Amino acid sequence: MKPEQSLIFELSRPGRAAYSLPECDVPAEEGLDTLIPAELLRSEPAVLPEVSEVDVIRHYTALSRRNFGVDNGFYPLGSCTMKYNPKINEDVARFPGFAKIHPYQPEESIQGALELMHTLQSDLAALTGMDAVSLQPAAGAHGEWTGLMMIRAYHEARGEVRTKVIVPDSSHGTNPASASAAGLTTVTIPSNEQGMVDLEALKQAVGSDTAALMLTNPSTLGLFETQIVEIARIVHEAGGLLYYDGANSNAIMGITRPGDMGFDVVHLNLHKTMSTPHGGGGPGAGPVGVKAKLAPFLPGPTVAKTEDGGFKLQAGGPQSIGRVKAYYGNFGILVRAYTYIRTYGPDGLREVSENAVLNANYMLSRLAPHFEVPYPGICKHEFVLSGKNLKPYGIRTLDVAKRLLDFGYHPPTVYFPLNVEECIMIEPTETESKETLDGFIDTMIRIVQESKETPEIVLNAPHTTEISRLDETQAARKPVLNCSCG
Repeated sequence: MKPEQSLIFELSRPGRAAYSLPECDVPAEEGLDTLIPAELLRSEPAVLPEVSEVDVIRHYTALSRRNFGVDNGFYPLGSCTMKYNPKINEDVARFPGFAKIHPYQPEESIQGALELMHTLQSDLAALTGMDAVSLQPAAGAHGEWTGLMMIRAYHEARGEVRTKVIVPDSSHGTNPASASAAGLTTVTIPSNEQGMVDLEALKQAVGSDTAALMLTNPSTLGLFETQIVEIARIVHEAGGLLYYDGANSNAIMGITRPGDMGFDVVHLNLHKTMSTPHGGGGPGAGPVGVKAKLAPFLPGPTVAKTEDGGFKLQAGGPQSIGRVKAYYGNFGILVRAYTYIRTYGPDGLREVSENAVLNANYMLSRLAPHFEVPYPGICKHEFVLSGKNLKPYGIRTLDVAKRLLDFGYHPPTVYFPLNVEECIMIEPTETESKETLDGFIDTMIRIVQESKETPEIVLNAPHTTEISRLDETQAARKPVLNCSCG
């Protein structure tokens, strides 16, 4: 067989079968040749592998074991909050009354689901300090775009033409991308020596064309903007709005709220902060909350309470930006987030944040002697290191990440944020034990020692994985999307 063909074809042997199809029950006079145009009918049998059921099961089970996830091991992916997904969330999402409903059912038959959504809207509004919330966006970047569309509509309703969105140089890459998708342009401002927003640069950037400042607080550097009240004043006095990228809410839940800092619009990544599944193309959830002045622009439908105490899907008003997706097809993610909030409660959510910050600072204190620390001091839920000190040995951050694979760890984020040379960005989350953190830290220290003493081991890593080091440029430009592993 050709090498690019799947292993399951290599296992194929004539006459083996893992299935049987029922006899065709279409009457001869209404056969396939009359129901389907002739040009769409197959003239020759499909070339399919002939394998037994046990071989099929073993093949796909073996492939699944090559996947790495948070249930397999430590996943310290900075900025992405890859924390453990509690199984109670999965159990509740599988309740028949949640799992077997349909978006087009009559509202009277899904009152429990609507009540859950209404409660989640209220919970997220209280958690963020916002006045109204839409659960429609299906991902974080989708939430960003939705928020920016509301900001654009708000300014247009006031007869103002504001097209500029200010983003710090440490912002998530989705921020400028979302602004562009919303028909706006971005202005990047630098961070100061402490990694904070440069206030003088901000003052120079704001003006009558400023639509918004997009900010993550704590920032992508894991630092809390101590001058956030002054930042809000500068933007608001220029007539702009503050947009809160909720990617790092894992550090502040129950401690402080974006609405209290001066933000007008917030999105939350429920697939991060609220421990719902993350990655794999979705579905996720990126609800957007707004202050009262922006509530008329929320996408519809939202869930509202009726006069008789029931619940209904309420279409957006005349200023609404409209639907941002067909229906709530990601309802299962919302159930998981609701369960997470109900499980912890207000005090528990605060403890989540406190432990996330504690874990990050513990790791930072132990790793600081072995790497460069661009921004020393207390971090929040994540922190950045620099591997510049390993360059004299011919080792780069990418090499450290590849070597980690040999020890069964998913590497942290590397080369982001872009304003830190040879960046290593680590987020332990609150769900990991001290033993797990120590194991990872000890491995990082070992890799530093190897880099100095036997760099060829690090340069040629990984050594124990199914696939060795890839040509990453070619993998991005010419990906092979079928399985050729055997």
